Amino acid sequence: MRVESNSGEASLYIAVILFESSSSVPSDRTLYEECFILIQANSLEEAREKALLYSRQQECSYQNQDKDTITWTCKQIIDVNSVLYDDFGDVTEIYARHFRNYEAYCQFEPLLSGEEL
Repeated sequence: MRVESNSGEASLYIAVILFESSSSVPSDRTLYEECFILIQANSLEEAREKALLYSRQQECSYQNQDKDTITWTCKQIIDVNSVLYDDFGDVTEIYARHFRNYEAYCQFEPLLSGEEL
């Protein structure tokens, strides 16, 4: 298991960031993106700062093919934590989270319901 380094040596962290997309068209449904990023930092605090900086750099607005303005903003940084293992093989678990309500998970996860984005 990964243990945070106190020696000043860089460690790997993972951040879970929630982005929100809005449109200039009032009838468009809000779209959310859950993003997982890998961060190299000397401490958990530094990793949090890098996650915040990254999330702000990703915010943008643009016009789509219909000339509607689409705006992506950081809604929230959900979690920043050490990766689970620091030895990467062919398959390595890097992050895990737990939840209690499977029905709620199915409602917000479009891939489980077969919905296309």
